[in-house]
Amino acid sequence: MDRPRRPPAEKLIPLSPVVFDVLLALSDDERHGYAIMRDVAARSAGATRLLPGSLYRALARLVEDGLVEESDERPLPDLDDERRRYYRLTALGRKVVAAEARRLAAVVRTARVRKVLKGEPA
Repeated sequence: MDRPRRPPAEKLIPLSPVVFDVLLALSDDERHGYAIMRDVAARSAGATRLLPGSLYRALARLVEDGLVEESDERPLPDLDDERRRYYRLTALGRKVVAAEARRLAAVVRTARVRKVLKGEPA
């Protein structure tokens, strides 16, 4: 059975903030849903909080699109809850999150050049 061809990473951006946050949370390690929510809240100093419904809808789409996959690896049983599902980035997911980060960095550079971000270097 032939697998569907995936589009290049650049064709999948821009990402919604929720999707970008989920991909960033998975960029350095596998995580379960609650750990993803905690990572996003910690990175944003509490300014961004993912709700379970938003998170799991995003994860389902990301799995369907081939950016994230469920992991078969589990922590030791005494450190784990068997109901948890663990997720990790795929190679395409890594490319997409990197492409989105580059796109956002370019937007910030433009904002600095146009002095939208007052008091910050261009």
